[in-house]
Amino acid sequence: MQFIQLVISGIAQGCIYGLIALGFVLIYKATETVSFAQGELMMLGAFSGLVLMGLGFSFWLAALASLVAMTLFGVLLERLVIRPILGQPQFSIVMLTIGIGYVLRGLVTMIPGLGTETHALPVPYKDVTYQLGALVLSAEQLMVIASTVLLCTLLYLMFRYTRLGVAMQAASQNQLAAYYMGIPVQRLNGLVWGLAAAVATLAGLLLAPITFVHANMGFIGLKAFPAAVVGGFGSLPGAIVGGVTIGVIESLSGFYLPEGFKDTAAYIVVLVMLMLKPNGLFGEKLRKKV
Repeated sequence: MQFIQLVISGIAQGCIYGLIALGFVLIYKATETVSFAQGELMMLGAFSGLVLMGLGFSFWLAALASLVAMTLFGVLLERLVIRPILGQPQFSIVMLTIGIGYVLRGLVTMIPGLGTETHALPVPYKDVTYQLGALVLSAEQLMVIASTVLLCTLLYLMFRYTRLGVAMQAASQNQLAAYYMGIPVQRLNGLVWGLAAAVATLAGLLLAPITFVHANMGFIGLKAFPAAVVGGFGSLPGAIVGGVTIGVIESLSGFYLPEGFKDTAAYIVVLVMLMLKPNGLFGEKLRKKV
């Protein structure tokens, strides 16, 4: 029973990793760049929910408003900061996203009484538990798992049955060909950044009741990056599977192995995956003819 409890806890934590990894994959598929600002976007989304609840909004209304606001912020960020540098060497874009993360964290830290302290997000399901025999399930963990399943279903339906989703897939496979076919590639890139920011915000709102809201909570993105690598950097389902894999291994290693293994488990898994299957669990093999 203890093992099952650890697995469920690992799945819930892994879903958080998977949601942030989804942002990595979405942006990579759209622009072939890696955004290391996903963790800070998650932090900013959690703080926006906290501020709105402090203004009197209910949790559900604050969560919805935060998702909309961060979607617009992601679109604006791509338009003003990312788009002008597209076409430059990949290293420049990566360093730019790292700089964006530091700037966002610094701006939040500069807010007196908010960014320098740790806050608890008051959610209606806080400390609610359900007992199935000897198994105890917390509402926070169940909410994380259920929200992840719902989001994955919505993304699947969008990419499978809507014109926007099909256009995003086409642009991710070949931007030049999609542009010649009349698809507004630049506008889609902005929407992808907005969608990635919304997914990161959802992860932050789900993580906040389990941990706390603070300026450094974005560092969890360093665990989400291995999740994207394990699942396959170009695969949306792989991001979730990789996140759950990392979360479960981390939970089990933290209980059964000596202290310190929990913090390094994700990176050990990445090293093993790169040696055995460099493209990840769901990654595609790309071949070039010369």
